[in-house]
Formats: sequence, C-alpha cells, structure tokens
Amino acid sequence: MEKKAQTSVLYNANCPVCNFEIQHYAQYADANDLPIRFDDLNSDARSQWGLDADTAARRLYVLHGDKLTSGIPAFLVLWEQMPKYRWLARIVGLPGIRQVASALYDYVLAPIIYRWHLRRLRKHTA
Repeated sequence: MEKKAQTSVLYNANCPVCNFEIQHYAQYADANDLPIRFDDLNSDARSQWGLDADTAARRLYVLHGDKLTSGIPAFLVLWEQMPKYRWLARIVGLPGIRQVASALYDYVLAPIIYRWHLRRLRKHTA
C-alpha cells in the first residue's frame, strides 16, 4: 500500500544548493518513513502546484494539508514534520529570530540563489 503524503515540497532540483539540501531531507524522510513528498519544479509535478516555473524557482514551497507556504514559513513547516529538525523549527520560529531569518531568506539568500539559477539557465540556452 502506498503511503499518502501529508506534506509536499516543491523545489528546484537543477539548483545545486537547493538540490543538496532537499535531497538530504528526502533521504531522512524516506529512511524514517515520513509522509513527505518532494516534487522537482522541473518535472510534470509542478503543474499540480498551480505555480509557473519562474515563480516556483524563486523560493521553497511547502503544502501541508490545505495550506501553501513559502520561504522561511515553508522551512518551518517542513522541519516540524521531521523529528530530527523540530528543534530547528522551534528556534527559527521564535519571535525576532523568525523575522530576521525571513528577511535574510527573502532579501539575501533567495535572490542570490534565484540569480544563480537564471545565470545557469542562460548558459544552457546560449
């Protein structure tokens, strides 16, 4: 019997940084039989998310139940589903830390990784 994923993650497997991190989580989830599904935005799975490729490439998305989150809130949802990372969700989710982490992700990390993604796309199409 196939287990139904309660939590789904949309990530960019073509991004070396994203793929490295998410593959680590996917291996952990698989080894611990956690109901988490990992969808590559470069596959047909993205159509189920209702996001265009450019929007999806800009940040991490997590669907848990009926709620879609992105960025740091998405990481918090994902980490909360994995016993090994719940402590990280609790710390990063604390007031003050959450706002700083979100600002760093939204205005520094995600834009840098997205620009890197665009540069890789240009190199592959040139």
